[in-house]
Amino acid sequence: MDEFKTSSPLDFAIIATRIKRKIRGISWNLRQVRVVAKAFRSLRHPIVAHIVPIRRCNLSCTYCNEFDDFSQPVPIDVMLRRVDRLIELGTTVITISGGEPMLHPELDRIIRHIRSRGSVATIITNGYLLTPDRIKFLNRAGLDHLQISIDNVVPDQVSKKSLKVLDKKLQWLARYAEFQVNINSVIGTSVQHPEDAARVARRAGELGLVTTVGIIHDSGGQLRPLNEQQQKVYQEIVSVVTKSFSTFAYYNQFQKKLVRGLPNEWHCRAGSRYLYICENGLVHYCSQRRGFPGIPLEQYGPEHLEREYHTVKPCAPYCTVSCVHQVSMIDQFREQPLEALSRYFPPKSEQGMPYDLPITIRVLTWMFLPSTPDTSTRRRLLTRTFTHAALWCLRVK
Repeated sequence: MDEFKTSSPLDFAIIATRIKRKIRGISWNLRQVRVVAKAFRSLRHPIVAHIVPIRRCNLSCTYCNEFDDFSQPVPIDVMLRRVDRLIELGTTVITISGGEPMLHPELDRIIRHIRSRGSVATIITNGYLLTPDRIKFLNRAGLDHLQISIDNVVPDQVSKKSLKVLDKKLQWLARYAEFQVNINSVIGTSVQHPEDAARVARRAGELGLVTTVGIIHDSGGQLRPLNEQQQKVYQEIVSVVTKSFSTFAYYNQFQKKLVRGLPNEWHCRAGSRYLYICENGLVHYCSQRRGFPGIPLEQYGPEHLEREYHTVKPCAPYCTVSCVHQVSMIDQFREQPLEALSRYFPPKSEQGMPYDLPITIRVLTWMFLPSTPDTSTRRRLLTRTFTHAALWCLRVK
């Protein structure tokens, strides 16, 4: 990877930014915990919502069905009202997507408004419009998290979201971004060079950025089965992506089957715990199921959240939309915690025995989850005490 130069280890600007990012990361992690705690406490509010401030994009990746080349930005007063409505519904994380959200001339105001209303603010961008000044503006606006998906190393007829074009942007993010930056390697887009996804993940790691891996879907959000070579590359990426409980659990719960072309058994909560708000202000299940239910956000209420919580979505088994997957994991854990843990930490194939739970998970399980209906009264009392104390500390009502 000689063409991608790593900054000098004595670059004090990058060191200072990493320190700031870690300090802000403490608040970021605490608010993520608060998001999960509220989701356990309140059963029918949206956990995550995506809002689209502009459908237009400066690129035209051939696999993408989420953009056009003519739409105008949604007026800022309309966007702020939509944020307010999402907050009224109890939404805890608001992600700004597109199209390309950085084409909106008042993106910073939208971010500030989300943060001022107490929600987590994230954006998904192709990264092309990032400059040092734009990154500093995002810092000041209070952005929590930014994600870029990179499809290949060199631009081709499928995608221009390539490492060759974006590497300088990644270096700027490493130098200036005080928010969390996630580089998502996409497997399945670069048919000729599937190993590109692994190179993207390694490069992001060199720059100190968070890395994840995603699987390409078709125009309906459904799985495009990976060939044998792509599956091998996927396994390589999994070994180098940023390690966390959520990514480990997500791999075991969803991606482990999808990479083999197998369906997942789960209940999609789109339309309830996850909302997708298009540029016209309509609520949809997700970016790949636009039109369902297609109700204006200002008319969307608790009765819709309740109905869609229980609605079975026929597209769920082969769905690859990770945002909806990860939101559903919270409800899986809340409703059947011990069964969910067994899915997150499945048996070792060669021994038929469960993995040992990480020590932090074992402690939290003991503190918050009575293990069986026969659990002693004293243990149940301790569990209730720990739970109430944790919610009080997190200011979750």
